[in-house]
Amino acid sequence: MTAGTLTNRRVLQIAGPIVLSNVTVPILGAVDTGVVGQMGEAAPIGAVGIGAIILTSIYWIFGFLRMGTAGLAAQAQGADDTAEVAALLTRSLLVGAIAGVALIIAQIPIFWAAFAVSPASPEVEGMARAYMAIRIWSAPATIAIYGITGWLIALERSKSVLVVQVAMNGMNIVLDVIFVLGLDMGVAGVAWATFIAEWTGLALGLWLCRDVFAKAAWKDKARVFDPARLRRMAGVSSDILIRSVLLQAIFVSFLFWGADFGDVQLAANQVLLQFLYITSFAMDGFAFAAEALVGQALGAKRRASLRRASALTSLWGLGTCVALAVCFAVVGPLVIDLMAKDPEVQEAARAYLPYMIAAPVLGCAAWMLDGIFIGATRTADMRNMMILSAVIYLACVIPLMASFGNHGLWIALIISFVARGITLGMRYPALEREAA
Repeated sequence: MTAGTLTNRRVLQIAGPIVLSNVTVPILGAVDTGVVGQMGEAAPIGAVGIGAIILTSIYWIFGFLRMGTAGLAAQAQGADDTAEVAALLTRSLLVGAIAGVALIIAQIPIFWAAFAVSPASPEVEGMARAYMAIRIWSAPATIAIYGITGWLIALERSKSVLVVQVAMNGMNIVLDVIFVLGLDMGVAGVAWATFIAEWTGLALGLWLCRDVFAKAAWKDKARVFDPARLRRMAGVSSDILIRSVLLQAIFVSFLFWGADFGDVQLAANQVLLQFLYITSFAMDGFAFAAEALVGQALGAKRRASLRRASALTSLWGLGTCVALAVCFAVVGPLVIDLMAKDPEVQEAARAYLPYMIAAPVLGCAAWMLDGIFIGATRTADMRNMMILSAVIYLACVIPLMASFGNHGLWIALIISFVARGITLGMRYPALEREAA
């Protein structure tokens, strides 16, 4: 492997900055809501919330660019193929540019479809459309940053990822305050703040990759547009996209079915899902470390290194999950009371809190194996096991809800985590054989 002996210190050097960068995400969301809240009206808060959710959902589709780039670049790095490492950065930037321009061109039908699915009041919809009409122009930057992030992780340069995220979100927060509170630009001010921050984030990311652009490999057209390499990248991306859509479908169905049990149960579910998001933010660091280290080991064809990378990152992931479970058990009731003031919602959320205490531990294998398989670009396995896990979830959720109500819904969600971990675990030996 390319960056020295695989140690705990090396794992933490990758994981730590990722966890810290994730901390800035909810802070930015809180500031966005807070500044428009100072306008003293409900509509601007709803407009920014809906507009941000729609755009985030659209951009989320392109998350395959981060994951696919990370796995492929890590393997090229492990194989000491510096020319392919450079070419992969160029390909990811081109995908970002093309996809971003396509979204700008197609914005009218996209926004129409979004509001057809999730209608809002005329006032909120009008503000949200104005917000999105500004932010959509930074789509090429936003999607390209996915590719840069994956590329930097593959090369174990997660401190650079932290720098980009902190700078981008920090600038966004400062501009929010200036544009909305200082210049009274309202919802448009929030949108312009994000627009400027995202393009600045792209510029900073490119600057942090400047060593690659000092060499000729990044613009080697024959390699960048090599049909075999493009097909491989497309195959990896499509597998990850299918897997991610199915995973999102499970969570969306969970929310929709939860609504059938009444407003109190729905609110309790929403509160508890925040615990799951916290777990995901924490686990990203170790899953990303697995992507880089496993990918490099596979690229170097070192089976022992691959096994050690998988084991070491997973042990850190498991330790983190156990710590989170203990933390949720101890402070979970207090957090619930802070997030929800309605006594009925508080009582309901406490009743389902045990599922959130169990979720980090029971879901650990799924989170970590995702990182391991992304690093190995065993994306067909990820796709197939996700399909199987989704089928298991659907087979369980209906009878469990019929028998246990909202408890059954939570049990089915936990079963989907366990199923994903078990099915991917069954495919792990094949991954090691590939590195032999």
